[in-house]
Amino acid sequence: MNREQKAAVVEDIARQLKAADAVFAVDYRGLSVTQAADLRDKLHDAGAVFRVVKNSLTERATEQVGIEQLKPLLEGPTALALVEGDAALAAKALNDTARALRMLEFKGGLMNGSALSAEEVRSIARLPAREVLHAQLVGAVASPIAGLARTLNALVAGVAVALQQVAEQGLIGGGTDEGPQAATETSADQPEAGPSEHGTDQPPDEAQAGGQGSDGP
Repeated sequence: MNREQKAAVVEDIARQLKAADAVFAVDYRGLSVTQAADLRDKLHDAGAVFRVVKNSLTERATEQVGIEQLKPLLEGPTALALVEGDAALAAKALNDTARALRMLEFKGGLMNGSALSAEEVRSIARLPAREVLHAQLVGAVASPIAGLARTLNALVAGVAVALQQVAEQGLIGGGTDEGPQAATETSADQPEAGPSEHGTDQPPDEAQAGGQGSDGP
C-alpha cells in the first residue's frame, strides 16, 4: 500500500468515525474470512460497518477527527464496528458472534463522545432493539392518556344523566315552581265570612223565623 492509498484509507476511516453514533472495538484474532463476511452481513442489518485496518492508520484517522478516546484501544489486532444505525443491535451481533465462535473479545468503544469499557459494550448488547424500546415508550405514554380519556367520558356521561333527571323532574311538576304551597297561600288571601246582613250570628233561616213570631198575637 503506497502513500496515496494509505491517505485514502485514513480519510475513509475518519469520515466513518465522524458519522458514527457509536464505535465498538474488538480483538478479531482467529476470525476467518468467511466468519468475518457473515459478521459484516449481520452488522450491515444493524446499520454498522465492520473494518479491519492497521492500528497506525486508524490512529491517524482518530487524530484527524479529534477522537482521542479510541487510541488506548488500538493495541494488538483490532477491528472496529462503526455504527450509524441501532447501537444495541450492532453490539448484540458482535456479542452473539463472540459467544458462538468463542472469539471477538470486546476492548471497549465510544458512544455519543463518551468512552465505553468492554463491560459497558456487553451491557448495550443486552438492551432491547430501538424499535422495541420505541414501542414500549409509546405504550407507557398512551396508557395514562387512555385512562384519562375514559375518566373524562365517564364524567361527561354522568353529567348528561344528571341533567336528564333534572329535566324530567321539571316536567312532572307542570313546568312551574308552584305546588301545594302556592295553593295554600291563595286560600289564605281570601276574606273570612263575617256577620250576616241581618246583624246576627244566627243563620238566615233562624232570623226570619224570629221575625214572624213578633207579628203574632
